[in-house]
Amino acid sequence: MSEKKVIQLDGESLDRQQIERIVYENVLVGISEHAVKRVLESRERIEKQLRDGKVIYGVNTGFGKLSDIQIEEEDIAKLQLNLLRADAVGVGDPLPKPVVRAMMILRANALAKGFSGIKEDTLQLLVQMINKGVHPVVPCKGSVGASGDLAPLAHVAIVLIGEGRAEYKGEILTGGEALKRAGLEPVTLQAKEGLALINGTQAMTAVGVIGFNEVERIGYAADMSASLTMEALRGIITAFDSELLAVRPHREFEVVASRIRNWLEGSKRVTSQGQIRMQDAYSIRCIPQVHGASWQSFQYVEDRLSVEMNSATDNPIILENGEIISGGHFHGQPIALAMDFMKVGAAELANISERRIERLVNPQLSGLSPFLATDPGLECGLMVAQYAAAALVSENKVLAHPASVDSIPTSANQEDHVSMGTIGSRQAREIIHNSARVIAIELICASQAIHLDHAESELAPATKSYLEKVREICPPLLGDRDISEQIEQLAQFLLRDDTLTQKKL
Repeated sequence: MSEKKVIQLDGESLDRQQIERIVYENVLVGISEHAVKRVLESRERIEKQLRDGKVIYGVNTGFGKLSDIQIEEEDIAKLQLNLLRADAVGVGDPLPKPVVRAMMILRANALAKGFSGIKEDTLQLLVQMINKGVHPVVPCKGSVGASGDLAPLAHVAIVLIGEGRAEYKGEILTGGEALKRAGLEPVTLQAKEGLALINGTQAMTAVGVIGFNEVERIGYAADMSASLTMEALRGIITAFDSELLAVRPHREFEVVASRIRNWLEGSKRVTSQGQIRMQDAYSIRCIPQVHGASWQSFQYVEDRLSVEMNSATDNPIILENGEIISGGHFHGQPIALAMDFMKVGAAELANISERRIERLVNPQLSGLSPFLATDPGLECGLMVAQYAAAALVSENKVLAHPASVDSIPTSANQEDHVSMGTIGSRQAREIIHNSARVIAIELICASQAIHLDHAESELAPATKSYLEKVREICPPLLGDRDISEQIEQLAQFLLRDDTLTQKKL
């Protein structure tokens, strides 16, 4: 393997862009030499404690409320095996393959920090599963987000011992058969290894990282759809003035406004204050403030994810001084709060987008053909596309209720406060996908409005270039037609398109 084609995990420097390359581009993964050294040293500390007859939580004791029960030496390995079997109780549809790959990467990176006591061959098997495409089947529900994502991670870990189920080359197999076909062999877990594999926040963080990369693209797409709507409705660019925004100096307000000013440079469609009217409605005039606030929430989320991606979330933690301390690093509260914040930020992009859609299709607000139909009355045009956007926005409002404010005690009240962060992360990604669909509808409506007004030649170069991409997926309506699949295709394009994030326009 060429070193340039391998991302080396060291527990310290993994970023979301690397995760995306591994997840979607099948870039190979390795463990850095320095990390391997730390892993070996951490394992030796566990072995020494056992040789010295020390009692260590989860190594020679039971788990949770059962932690006061000491385990005989001959049963230590069986304890780890039992843990995986008992905890693999997830339910619901399987998590998407990209999320599972991200979980595996994040868990390997956490173990590579050298505070978990994992054996090197166990960690290397996890890495080889990533590289060879052995993807455990992980039910999406069953984690309360404290004591780690126990159930989801147990469904990953149990494949390492040849049990459970995994997808390999499109086929669902037993864990043992999937490993065999990939040329891999299961491991026999030793002291603490089962706990080391499942005690962490990697399910919620994986969904969060995948979702964050998508919401970043959706944020840019929302700024672009707003720009095209401004051209369609001859919006007032004066409200985006940099000196105006400087008197309320939230950095993201000016970032959004500057982006939109740049994209609209050269447009003959946008107007100045008083040229046609004195003010635009809030859904246009307040784009810097509303979009900017969503971008602020995303910045907070990125900061939390960046820390969590390179954290040890195990319990107990094996410190470099040899101490083994039981703490609470498995608790998902930092990510739970971040996911709830991301939910609100993404939902608000859709919320204001739907209001711009209404202004595009409502003839009393737009001055355009009713519902952007070519033959109103005989045709409904995009009337019900606005209904769809309204339904998505309403669904988002329900999903945006914070998961992190809920807690149900577990393990006979030993674990009496949990984060529900994994629920929040799944809800966040659902909101992001709904928001992508709403923004896709706005782009289609803006495209149709520009088509009906024969305004293509008056667009700014940047917005005109992007409009061409939109129309490759959904051409202007020449009459009523089914555009359901095109809305979905455009939404999926927005979730994966890096044109705007790379600032090529």
